[in-house]
Amino acid sequence: MARKLSKDEALAFIAEEPARTGKLATVRANGAPHVAPVWVALDGDQIVFTTGEHTLKGKAIRRDPRVAISFDDERPPFTFVIVEGEARVSRDLDELLRWATILGGRYMGDELAEQFGRRNAVEGELLVHVNSTRITAYADIAD
Repeated sequence: MARKLSKDEALAFIAEEPARTGKLATVRANGAPHVAPVWVALDGDQIVFTTGEHTLKGKAIRRDPRVAISFDDERPPFTFVIVEGEARVSRDLDELLRWATILGGRYMGDELAEQFGRRNAVEGELLVHVNSTRITAYADIAD
């Protein structure tokens, strides 16, 4: 039987290794939905990721900061977490370098962390923090 996860359990699921990509949902200018994968890390209970300011994600977030991010374990008995929230954008290059390096290490390994950090901490990139307004999370869906 499915079991509802607490906020702490949901955040622990997001932070688990190996790292899962988040599926970020935003709204296009014409109102249509858009979903794209993102590398994420946690800053306390905020979700952090980077994106280009000229990407569909970057444009959508600056126009409307409401987002949703989905994470799941596709293996039985299945688990999922959906975070709804408000995105805050920063262009601070020092902060961007710090988080881009963390993200690079989380997804590509410690040996490539600095390389990915420097590649992604440049003008035109955005650092995004998502404050959750609602978390829906269940484990053991198929039990």
